[in-house]
Amino acid sequence: MTKIAWITDSTCGLSQAFIDENNIHVLPMIVNINGISYREDIDISKEEIYELLRQHGEGAKTSQPAYGEFVELYERLKGEYDVGIAIHASSELTGTYQSSISAAELADFPVEVIDSRIGSYALGKMISNGIEFQSKGKTYEEIVQTLRTYPAKTEMYLLPESLEQLKRSGRVSTTQTVFANLLNINLLLKFDDGKVVVDEKIRSKKRTTRRIFQIIEEAVEKKEFTELCIMHAGVKETADQWKQELEKLHDHIKIKVEALVPVAGVHTGYGTMSVAWLKDK
Repeated sequence: MTKIAWITDSTCGLSQAFIDENNIHVLPMIVNINGISYREDIDISKEEIYELLRQHGEGAKTSQPAYGEFVELYERLKGEYDVGIAIHASSELTGTYQSSISAAELADFPVEVIDSRIGSYALGKMISNGIEFQSKGKTYEEIVQTLRTYPAKTEMYLLPESLEQLKRSGRVSTTQTVFANLLNINLLLKFDDGKVVVDEKIRSKKRTTRRIFQIIEEAVEKKEFTELCIMHAGVKETADQWKQELEKLHDHIKIKVEALVPVAGVHTGYGTMSVAWLKDK
């Protein structure tokens, strides 16, 4: 049986228990808050990051793992595994995907590197599905072939809390930010082919939340998914409230609550809410 190494970065959103249980190799993204750099999930937990963002969120930044860490990892893996499957955050937002490809070539380790075109729950779901396929006896080639269809089947919406942070990160223009603030408009963001774009502009946060629920209802009616994830940037109480409301509306859908990966939360601000799913078909 082919021994497969699973590789990703900390935008995967997977629990530490699942990572440890399945021996997944995760390279940490870097979060810089108030002038101090932290390796996500190593130096600091997601909860601690969001508490710092609440206090010192203005000007927080992120960066990808050092290229040398990729090379070192692949050099080590080629002595332990036959092949690898690496799934990384959208190449439109970070250079981890390209670094992973280059490092694997330098280390001469055979690995299929996949651009998830997204991050957080949907990325993690790709990995967990791939590991399930492996446990069921699917071949390496079959697993890779299926995983490469997934990026086109993801949906993720974000209700950002901080337009100033979005402006600093370049995710929205200064003009959009100024008008949104002046008119009390909330920007509903979504992933579109790997990029984060403004999907809708809606008056009041309450209406924006209702619009997200409507989008979910439309997807449920189309039977797009059986599992939905609600993500939050430090406001679990709000996420739990969303979960209760959505479970009343869609009792046949499995609904999870997770912390939004800090690399996303840093750019959208403490208090951001998000939903995501991986289409079943």
